[in-house]
Amino acid sequence: MANPFQEQLLKAGLVSKQKVQKAKTQKKRDRKAKVDDGSAALKQEIAAQKKAQAEKDKALNEKRFEEASEKGLVRGLVTEFKRLAIKLPQHAELKFNYTFNNKIFSLYVDEKLQSQLLNGQLGIVRHEETSYLVPHKLAERVNMLVPEWCGYLWVKDDKTQVVEEDDPYADYVIPDDLMW
Repeated sequence: MANPFQEQLLKAGLVSKQKVQKAKTQKKRDRKAKVDDGSAALKQEIAAQKKAQAEKDKALNEKRFEEASEKGLVRGLVTEFKRLAIKLPQHAELKFNYTFNNKIFSLYVDEKLQSQLLNGQLGIVRHEETSYLVPHKLAERVNMLVPEWCGYLWVKDDKTQVVEEDDPYADYVIPDDLMW
């Protein structure tokens, strides 16, 4: 026998050889029949909930977009972020990557713009195949009215790290060369 637990039960006299053989054959039958343990139904239910939530979110976004369009806010927003966009330096060497619609886009920025992007002072708005560096407040408004246009927006979360007073590594700076 390959199962030491079954051997122990046999030696102790708690089970018979017929019961062990019956358990093995039942296990083989279950494997062949691929007995449903309920996980497939659970996965389908979760997928249906995610799909319903995505449809609900899409409908809400479309409603907001229509309301904003009626008020003329979207047109004004486009002109505002085109007017307030920060011009990218021509000879920048730092590549800043961001995701937009499950695709990775990159901009070449200098150290000052990179630190402003990482600190949340700037955001990236992508409209009509063009990326614009805009102030954070404007990027937040774009994200609120038309979230499909917001390419990069740094959001401060409540789960920030708490710095300990007795931290032995407090004097050491974490390098920024770990960019992807």
